[in-house]
This record gives sequence, C-alpha cells and structure tokens, in this order.
Amino acid sequence: PGPLYRRGLSARQYSRFGREDTMIQNPIPWPNGARCACVISFDMDADSLIHIARPEDSQDRLYPISMGRYGPTVAIPRILETYRRLGIQQSFFLPGWCVETYPKTVEAILEAGHEIGHHGYLHEDPIEAPDQRYWFERALAAYQKYCGGTPAGYRAPVYNINQEVVDLLVEHRFRYESSMMADDIPYRVETAKGGFWEMPVHWGTDDWPPFAHYAEIGYMMPVKAPSTGLGAFWEEFDAAYEAGGFFMLIVHPFLTGRLARWRQVERWLEETLDTKDVWFARLDQIADHLDGLVARGEYTPRLEKLPYYDGPQGR
Repeated sequence: PGPLYRRGLSARQYSRFGREDTMIQNPIPWPNGARCACVISFDMDADSLIHIARPEDSQDRLYPISMGRYGPTVAIPRILETYRRLGIQQSFFLPGWCVETYPKTVEAILEAGHEIGHHGYLHEDPIEAPDQRYWFERALAAYQKYCGGTPAGYRAPVYNINQEVVDLLVEHRFRYESSMMADDIPYRVETAKGGFWEMPVHWGTDDWPPFAHYAEIGYMMPVKAPSTGLGAFWEEFDAAYEAGGFFMLIVHPFLTGRLARWRQVERWLEETLDTKDVWFARLDQIADHLDGLVARGEYTPRLEKLPYYDGPQGR
C-alpha cells in the first residue's frame, strides 16, 4: 500500500482484498481515522399516523393508537437504555404533535444527550398537504417550546420533501436534511438562497418495508422475521464499511423497538462496537464534522443544486 499512502489515501480506503477501494469516489475522512460513520436514527411517529390518515374517527381506532403508543411508552425507554449502556448518542425525528403529546419522552431523549429533529407536525405528506409553511412552523413552535430551540435537522414524512420545504429549511437556517437519496454519503444541497447538508436515506435501510403491516393507512407488507428483515440492513452496513462510507438506519420505535427485533439490533451494536472501527454519531455531530473539514480545506463535498427542474417534464 505504500504508493497509495503517499498519494494521501488512508487505511480505510483499502478493501479487505488489499486494494484501493473506489466504490465511493469522494470518501469523507471520519474522526480518528474511523472507517465508517454510523447512525441508527429513529422516526418516532407514535399514533400520529392514524390521526393524519383517518381524521374523521381516529380517536376511536384503538388498535392503531395502541400500536403507535408502544413507541414512546415501551420501545423508547428500551432503546435509550441500550444507548446509555453502550455510550452512544443518536438522532430521533418526532412530529411536532408527538412532541406536544409525549413531553416526558421528549425530556428523556434530550436528557440522554440525543438530538430531536423536525418531522412535520402530524406526519403530513408535504406533497399532499397544502400550505407547508403552516405545518412546518406549527411544528417549529412545538420544538421551541418543548426542546428549547429550532432543530438542527429535518426529515420529511414519507421522505416526500418538495421545493417549498427546501425553501423553508433555508429560511429557518436548518443545518441538515435527511430525506433525499442522491448519494451513498452526505453531500451538499444548494439553492439560490442558501443550502444545507443532505444526510441521504434509502428504502433499503428503512424498517417500514420488512416490518410494517398497517391496513388503516394502506400498508399491507408481508412481515419478515427479525433475522430476515434486519439481516438485509447488516449487508448494507458491510458494503458501507468496506467502502469507507456512511451507514444509516431509518427505523421506527413501534416496529424495530419491539422485543425480538431490538434484541438483535442490540447484539449487532455490541458486536460492531467491539470488532469494527466505526464512529457512531448524531446527525448534527456529522454536520459539525463536515463543516470543520470544509472550513479547514480538507474536503470538498459533492454538490446538488435545487430545484432540479423549473416545471413539469416530458409534456
């Protein structure tokens, strides 16, 4: 590896086959030479999902309400205890309505050193809900009241971010966003008025496809066994780790926080911390790191300019 080291490449850029890894063309140098940055992020939607989907009678649909409430009342304490024991801090995204409805859960998340990000007000789909300013700023008021300020980051419900929300993020000076899918690693999004870091997601690392079964909101997935559903995620991690990249799960407390699934996640966390050179961090901490790299001239991120198009295409 000598000549490659002389070209400024680090050990994390070599695959297990002893060659330079070129799967990621612009790898990010992670703190302390870590090979991969890892985030197990949670979208704590709770029972907001049934209230936005069935507003006419959601208050009397007890099965989906109780399924959603499992997240803040049972799963979140379990998850927080795992993170406390392992000494890691992560990112949680909560709709503003959930922040107002479950303030003790919010307090527990923040007291443990985790961050809470913007996730809409009632998990409304930005593409379908008119007047995103109303919903976005209604949620902001909840975060400011219960979390002590404006969140650093945002994740759109159902990932359906649109240009109106992008403009609101720039206006309110959000530092990062986590709904788009244009790369394997964090990148910059820029508009005419400003920009932010994009922490890319993907359905392949989301627990909704393998575990969600929710007829009331139109999802009838064939529920996978914990080892089958989670095993696909660990394959994604292996590829990110070998390439020296970025691995993020997007999971829900009422799905992956259930007993059999979280037990397997906990075991994976223990093994990964013991055997791999990884950096577990909150997404705002990753944004801090990237800002520092750019300010010091140590990294030039890939850039995506928005809007992609000025109007409808192909007509």
